Amino acid sequence: MRLVITGGGTGGHLFPGITVAEAILAEVPGSRVLFVGTDRQVDNRVLGGRPFEVAAIRCQGLKGRSLAGRLAALGQLLPALWNSLRILRRFRPDLVLGVGGYVTGPVVLAGRLLGIPTAIHEQNSVPGLANRWLGRIVDRIFLSLPGSEKYFPAGRTVPSGNPVRAEILSLAGEEERTPGATLLVLGGSQGAHRVNQLVAEGLVMRKDDLPGELRVIHQTGSRDEEQVRQQYLAAGIEAEVRGFFDDMAGIYRRADLVVSRAGATSLAELCVLGKPSILVPYPYAADNHQEFNARLVAEHGGALIYREAELRGPELVGQVIELLNDSGRLTEMGRRAREVARPEATAVMVRECLRLAKKPKRSTEPENV
Repeated sequence: MRLVITGGGTGGHLFPGITVAEAILAEVPGSRVLFVGTDRQVDNRVLGGRPFEVAAIRCQGLKGRSLAGRLAALGQLLPALWNSLRILRRFRPDLVLGVGGYVTGPVVLAGRLLGIPTAIHEQNSVPGLANRWLGRIVDRIFLSLPGSEKYFPAGRTVPSGNPVRAEILSLAGEEERTPGATLLVLGGSQGAHRVNQLVAEGLVMRKDDLPGELRVIHQTGSRDEEQVRQQYLAAGIEAEVRGFFDDMAGIYRRADLVVSRAGATSLAELCVLGKPSILVPYPYAADNHQEFNARLVAEHGGALIYREAELRGPELVGQVIELLNDSGRLTEMGRRAREVARPEATAVMVRECLRLAKKPKRSTEPENV
């Protein structure tokens, strides 16, 4: 099988695609996978060293930009479509799968124009502009969260869930342990400046109230790494600070409570592992989709939500201290988070992708899953 996966700009967009790609390579030996993404550093880092071919095209998103920015983005669409057509003609894929980000638009459209079966994966509860438009023309739409089906044509959607990396999914079967006092702070692959500030400042200000055995693991993104590290050092707080962690499975294994944004991939990982969390949705996400993502878990009892604009560091850390001092509540939150998980997501998507790739003609009818 020859598979093109397109998406990028964040690790959250790429990781589900990587998970599906690795599963297909394992299930269909001799297959080839080409990732078509952006030339951003995060794409190069996340995809580096993996058994995929890689290509990049230049394009920009339209939403949230100035008039001049939108005109510049529109000016890049035709060259991006032309380059996508060239890449697909050369690679000759059996299927094109879009996994999120504005780069998916021209690549998936090129696949449709060439008569190649196409699919997209919608991670969020509220689809972005590119996926809303692509949903009208693709053969299949994989959905991570309930409620997003209302934005797409009936009969083409598959409620798959969000694929979780195999090395992380493997942790889900480990025996549960009594929660300790290790706090994991995640801002996503790009970091989250305000979350970094809130947690670091709050921990410093509430230092005397912290559990004596507290350990902090903090993923900051590259811009805030040194500043946050120095804050902890000056306060004498034991913390492992990195811009980006490659071994997320090992990091998750140690975590007892997680403070995080509410990106779809992070939420899927937290739920499948049963990790209790405090979620601070990114307030400028398109259509406020992170808050809608977070509500699903919070309403089920697996997480607490705080709006960034209403939050102060000492308040956030006060909630962290309260939870870390209540192992029973942490255990219950973890159990409820796990009830929301879809650990079968990768298998569902792989099965349907193989069906699409083998079809001699186009079909809009998904298999019952």
